[in-house]
Amino acid sequence: MEQFNDSLKKFAKLAIKTGVNLQPGQGLYLTSPIEAAPFANLVAEEAYKVGAKDVTMQWGDDETHRLRLEYAPEQALKQIPEWKFVAQNSAVKDNYAVLHIYGPNPDLLDQIDGARVGAFMKATSNGLKSYMACIMKDETQWSIIAYPTKAWSKKVFPDQPVEKAQDLLMKEILRISRVSGNEDPIAAWDVHNETIHKASDFMNRKRFKQLIYHAPGTDLTISLPVGHIWSGGSSPSTSGIPFNANIPTEEVFTLPDKRGVNGTVSSTMPLNVDGRVIDHFSLTFKNGEVVDFKAEKGEESLKHLLDSDPNARRLGEVALVPHHSPVSESGLVFYNTLFDENASCHLALGKAYPTCIKGGNDLDEAGLDRAGVNDSLIHEDFMVGSGELDIDGITEDGSRVPVFRKGAWAFSFE
Repeated sequence: MEQFNDSLKKFAKLAIKTGVNLQPGQGLYLTSPIEAAPFANLVAEEAYKVGAKDVTMQWGDDETHRLRLEYAPEQALKQIPEWKFVAQNSAVKDNYAVLHIYGPNPDLLDQIDGARVGAFMKATSNGLKSYMACIMKDETQWSIIAYPTKAWSKKVFPDQPVEKAQDLLMKEILRISRVSGNEDPIAAWDVHNETIHKASDFMNRKRFKQLIYHAPGTDLTISLPVGHIWSGGSSPSTSGIPFNANIPTEEVFTLPDKRGVNGTVSSTMPLNVDGRVIDHFSLTFKNGEVVDFKAEKGEESLKHLLDSDPNARRLGEVALVPHHSPVSESGLVFYNTLFDENASCHLALGKAYPTCIKGGNDLDEAGLDRAGVNDSLIHEDFMVGSGELDIDGITEDGSRVPVFRKGAWAFSFE
């Protein structure tokens, strides 16, 4: 990674100043693969330079994780001790910003029994429930950035030697994240955020009550609840500090009415769920719930995902992304949701962001349920966009307005 030294320093600075927008005196909870330790230390240095009171590192190792899922007693996967989650749950309550350096092996758990993986995912989601509630409500700043680990790089560039694959993937990460090609990436992100804000403002002015999706294998109607809010790019935490949850990001998003989704939708890109790939799958909804599904690859994993809890079969997010984004124009499948979701319109199974409905952070569980806001242990994005996707919006008076045509916005935001 030596050839990227200067760019990596810019990337670390971008993560701290634009990603989490760390404030003087605030702590940072930083998760990172062990492989990315030199880059994680650059990020920590930038955090301390802006006045961090503390940077707490949580290191991850894919191989250790795989060994646990393969050999640990099944009961130990279903019942994880509470103390394992205390630091992460407590950090966000103590107003620590959270930054994830993300580079998982897409095939890590491909040979592990799906029931064991599903049990571990459910137990982990239960253990981190208070952490996830804080993140979904934007009670602190949080962000995700990428690093090209060896296994991920080889998945994206299978015909290249591992070091060459890492260099190629790093080059794409920096380009797509607007680091390379910009003397000042932070300023470039200010411009990019403004563009995304124009798109979300337009959608908010339209106040569509439904979106209708048409594409090969897709005929889907999604109802949007009264008071829904489109967001995208930078957004404020509950204390008013703007941050970018994802670097990169190209989406504008909101939540659906969890009971108002009907029809069938087909995936257009592989989905990597905790080290297992699900591909060429479709979901059929009735009154908001998945009532049928199929997948050419990973159907067992898809079933376990849908069975995570009673509301895992309902949608929690609707996101619009132009097909000709910097990610899709790479011509690559990244097998990594952080990138692939920004190449394509996508939906998410599971928990909705309460911030996407007026007054959502002030509603209790019953109030959110009445408003049509889904609650779940999971939140898994899957890609449905392509150059063949058309989306129409239905207004309150019943008018039908083109929103997307052939994977592109059908209107100007100006």
